[in-house]
Amino acid sequence: MNMVLNPRAGYAADAAVVGYLLRTELGCDVKTVSLTETASWAGLADGSIDVILENWGHDDLKRKYIDGQKVAVELGLTGNKGSVGWYVPSWMADEYPDITDWTKLNSRAELFRTSRSGGKGQFLGADPSFVTNDAALIKNLELDYTVVSAGSEEKLVAAFRQAQKDKKPLLGYFYEPQSMLPDLELTHIPLPAYKPGCDTIVDAVACDYPPYELDKIARKAFVDSGSPAATFIKNWTWSNADQNEVARDMTQNRLSADDAAKKWADAHRETWETWLR
Repeated sequence: MNMVLNPRAGYAADAAVVGYLLRTELGCDVKTVSLTETASWAGLADGSIDVILENWGHDDLKRKYIDGQKVAVELGLTGNKGSVGWYVPSWMADEYPDITDWTKLNSRAELFRTSRSGGKGQFLGADPSFVTNDAALIKNLELDYTVVSAGSEEKLVAAFRQAQKDKKPLLGYFYEPQSMLPDLELTHIPLPAYKPGCDTIVDAVACDYPPYELDKIARKAFVDSGSPAATFIKNWTWSNADQNEVARDMTQNRLSADDAAKKWADAHRETWETWLR
């Protein structure tokens, strides 16, 4: 089975536990392939990928590959609750109380100017392959900012950690589940409230991100093959706390994927045994 690995610590935690249990409990041959989110779906079509363990929305890709080409199917929810939003280091909310009001962001744009932001305020984006509406939001909410990509999840976390430590202004994208969020001391900036359909046309979006019920996507031929791995993944669900526990062991405690997965599995047998049924 070829399981895609997207560039997020939380996804790596998913893959670590699922892969470990498939190998040790079911004797499956599991390979991981590192790809961006969009490229993962193309892999379902060309047969190089059998499963995406954690999908964040991507309704356009569902229409293309599930409804249109019919090469992929949904395998149910992961159990993780995803959220995306705009954040500043919490010291900024204390020093500039109006910073949490998005309508006041233009009056504070000068605080966020950097050598990379072209005279505007900098908005720090995440890995370019992540789900993001930030450039459209900035345009449609008429904000004097420009998106500058951090380049990766690791660099995004490091930037927020440094901004909190050094009291350096920073506005950027962040999300959960994310094992580092409790340690970063960030404050959320609510945007105009999300309503179903307000983000259907991405170029016109002017509302906050929706809540995400993260789900699993698989290659239809893989599911139809009767592989025990497909049944296991369909049964697999866990919580944000579970994911963060494994991700923290892999990132902060420097455990290998297998060691982190084994540690979690040893402590949560009653949870994963239900995935084998």
